[in-house]
Amino acid sequence: MSNAYARIAFTPSVRAEQARKGSARLYDRALSDDRDDGASLGPRESSFIEARDGIFQSTVTEDGWPYVQFRGGAPGFMHVLDPQTIAYADYTGNQQYISVGNLYGNDRVSIIAIDFVRAKRLKLFGRATLSEDSKLVARLNGDGPIAERAVIIRIAGYDWNCPQHIPRRLTDAEHQALAETAR
Repeated sequence: MSNAYARIAFTPSVRAEQARKGSARLYDRALSDDRDDGASLGPRESSFIEARDGIFQSTVTEDGWPYVQFRGGAPGFMHVLDPQTIAYADYTGNQQYISVGNLYGNDRVSIIAIDFVRAKRLKLFGRATLSEDSKLVARLNGDGPIAERAVIIRIAGYDWNCPQHIPRRLTDAEHQALAETAR
């Protein structure tokens, strides 16, 4: 587990529960002052993010409730702008504007990006800003419908974890091969 991610996720209540359940010592190294990792994306994280066709994004309401929304598009809809910044084009959708409204009130965001075929998961904490800069929106938009804005997320911490708990999904080719062997 990365240091940057652990420093955000392991609040005093979490640490107390880890101590109560006997796992606190497992995570002491992640919180060590001699570590400073997990706040900048490397090539592995960047290529993983840019290959996704969807993510789960959580924002926080003004009343403190988490709100999770699926964001998706063609693979590559997520862009890594630099080692600490990712962005995507934000489309109108159903015009509820819950995520956008939440981000105007509280810029904290959490993302889970999953590769179900390879059973890999990347979790990110960050702070988001919204931009209606037409050049940036056009750059992020690609061939999709016209986006209203860009969501720019400054990475605060990330972690890869728990692949054993991700249900593996078959690729289209694997489904076809299984269907052919069943005939």
